[in-house]
Amino acid sequence: MPRAGPSRSQRTTQLSQLQSQSQAGGPSQSQRTRRRATEDEDEEEAGEEEADEEGELDGHGDDDFNKKAHQLVRLALFQEQKRLPLRREDISKKVLGSKRGAFKAVFDAAQNVLRDTFGMELIELPTRATAQETEKERDRGKSGSQQNGADDHRQTITGLKKKVAAQGSKTYILRSTLHSTIIEYAALTDERILEEEAGDAPEFDDDDEVRMYGSIIAWNSSDQLGALGILHVILAIVLVNGRVISDMDLRSSLKRLRLLPSASIPLSAHSTHRSLQLDAYLTQLTRQGYLDRSRLGAPKNNKRGRMTQSQMPSQHDGSDSGESTWEWRWGARAMTEIGEAAVAKFVAEFMAERMGTDDAGSDDDEENGEVARKNAKKRRDEANNRLNALMKGIERAAGGELADVI
Repeated sequence: MPRAGPSRSQRTTQLSQLQSQSQAGGPSQSQRTRRRATEDEDEEEAGEEEADEEGELDGHGDDDFNKKAHQLVRLALFQEQKRLPLRREDISKKVLGSKRGAFKAVFDAAQNVLRDTFGMELIELPTRATAQETEKERDRGKSGSQQNGADDHRQTITGLKKKVAAQGSKTYILRSTLHSTIIEYAALTDERILEEEAGDAPEFDDDDEVRMYGSIIAWNSSDQLGALGILHVILAIVLVNGRVISDMDLRSSLKRLRLLPSASIPLSAHSTHRSLQLDAYLTQLTRQGYLDRSRLGAPKNNKRGRMTQSQMPSQHDGSDSGESTWEWRWGARAMTEIGEAAVAKFVAEFMAERMGTDDAGSDDDEENGEVARKNAKKRRDEANNRLNALMKGIERAAGGELADVI
């Protein structure tokens, strides 16, 4: 006997249940269509608002646009004088005001002025996450085998392992656009420039004598040379210790160089302070982005393993317990402005020059003609071999291939 179908009341109940499930499961097709249309309208309005802001700048003429571009140039130069990164938030607040949609146009115009007039450009600093990801990739490449590398490649292709997209830090610094050869020649001593400097130099007492370098670059009125040299020494120590060094090891290395915590670091006459103690100078380098100081091992009142910049003490008071360890790395500015290859070359040339001075003979004046030329060529070849060997040694000590500026 055939089974009887549902009654009219049962069909009504099932229909109401289906409608309830449809409403509980999510919006209907018409609702989704209306929502997409609303989102599209919002995006169009946002794009029109940004275009209106740029058009409003153009509507006021080139004067308003150029004024904002030159304001950005002045702000960038001012921040560079203090060696502090320029944040996009400061650009929007101090330059753009309510015209934040015109950031790209004003930024590009300011870049043209910086490149054409000052030989510099604004470079965005990488984030700490980007730097850590680069370090992890370097470690994986150093310890992983070729088979593991192939497996990682296959995983990336199949979508099982994806690389996190790098995001900008929205902070900028000024970096020179001049070729390194031009800067190198500008730093060389020229006899004619030296004579001009000597003729224009005012008369001082012996204690106030001004050093003259005879180069296009006026080193006597530029950045503080002593502090800049100590910065490169610190970066070199971190680099040859595998790109990371504990606070205790760093201070032990500086102590051997007679740089105690109470040592005074001389600054330029344009600085707010004529000198800083070593601890304060390290804090300043961290704030400027040349160094990155982090704390390993979470303390009891902090769940994270790394402390923020505001949580870091300004001085090393020795109060850290054995539960945590401080360590130093290169900061984003050092990687963007100086580069590992340049610091390695700085160390290698210094050591090769000292070794060459020790090996130099005293019978150069007695050599004449072909013998002198052969010996000079031999010394140059030996110096190049020493330099190459030192560069390879520094690369091994760093733990991998040396990176140039980012």
